[in-house]
Amino acid sequence: MKIVATLRRLADRIARTSSFRITLLAILSAMVVGAFIIILSDIDKLKNGDILGAVHTVGSAYWALVVGSFGSLRAISATINSATPLILCGVSVAVAFKAGLFNIGATGQMLAGGMAALWVGFSMDGPVIIQVPLAVLAGAVGGAAYGAIPGVLKARTGAHEVITTIMLNNMAGFLVLWLLKTNMFQRTDRTDPISKLVAAPGRLPRLFGFMDNRPDLVAHAGFIVAILAVIVYWWFLNRSTSGFEFRAFGMNADAAQYAGMHTKRLTVMAMMFAGAFAGLAGAAEVLGTYGYASQNFAGNIGFDAIAIALLGRSTPLGTLLAALLFGALQAGGRQMQVDTDVPIDLIVVLRALIVMFIAAPLLIKSIWRIKVSPTSLGQTFKGWGS
Repeated sequence: MKIVATLRRLADRIARTSSFRITLLAILSAMVVGAFIIILSDIDKLKNGDILGAVHTVGSAYWALVVGSFGSLRAISATINSATPLILCGVSVAVAFKAGLFNIGATGQMLAGGMAALWVGFSMDGPVIIQVPLAVLAGAVGGAAYGAIPGVLKARTGAHEVITTIMLNNMAGFLVLWLLKTNMFQRTDRTDPISKLVAAPGRLPRLFGFMDNRPDLVAHAGFIVAILAVIVYWWFLNRSTSGFEFRAFGMNADAAQYAGMHTKRLTVMAMMFAGAFAGLAGAAEVLGTYGYASQNFAGNIGFDAIAIALLGRSTPLGTLLAALLFGALQAGGRQMQVDTDVPIDLIVVLRALIVMFIAAPLLIKSIWRIKVSPTSLGQTFKGWGS
């Protein structure tokens, strides 16, 4: 009975939380719009007047999403593998958001961290207990160093972090391409820009490695690193003096400066922390998922992380859940396409719809006819030249 009462109080508290309710309704709204898109794209059934068949396709597609993401051990492993870099990059963007900064450079920071981790991964040959932590640490340091660049530019010259991080993303991509063509990084038996393989002692262990007959279970210990990163992020925000200064600086930079906080130092620190988390994401991909580096091993993860941080309201738990949702959509989308012939591109549409509804809470309130307390539902950023 105590458990039931506790769950009931938790449910009541969630129901009274405006931001959480808006987030759930944004996801639900995206699913409803996605259902209409699936129906309208089922041309064959609509031509035959089989509207119920088109509606059935919606149910089958969404059920395939669930099965493909959580319906088996292989599906869960794929979801974890997809969510791992999203969690780390989501925290990267979220920690900058908390300081009132917009980190669009997670992709470049991820590339920098991944290459640093890669160098440790193939240049050493064990033991595992030393090489893996060193490689992961190198990823964090590489990402932090690259993230510090826009932080210093912002603090010293006022250069807006949106512009500088976008430019640094492009620079990181070309730098990685150049490095992968050097003798230090390029694989000896290849002429294309592919790196040397990470040594076996440098690979992140597989989470289900005890099941030797299941090579399809690709989830690795990078997920543990991601969970630890979320815990560190929570502790930093809620239990440390610097975390309090970050939140105060993000809410009102002028008030923080008037209170005696070193705003320039906070700017650099915020971007360094953001870079470190993104660098860990790069290390997880290189050391765990691939075992080598190519020019585009970061993909679009850095930009997906912006949506994840917005969806999670830049909170530790919210960012974690949002990343798991996006990872589940990515993993389940493949099963959806196989089972129902609904293109996997629908996943991109669903993500975009979720972000759109999150960014327009008044629209959600109008659609669902709800009344919420007049609290801030989004993140406030400083303007150009701040």
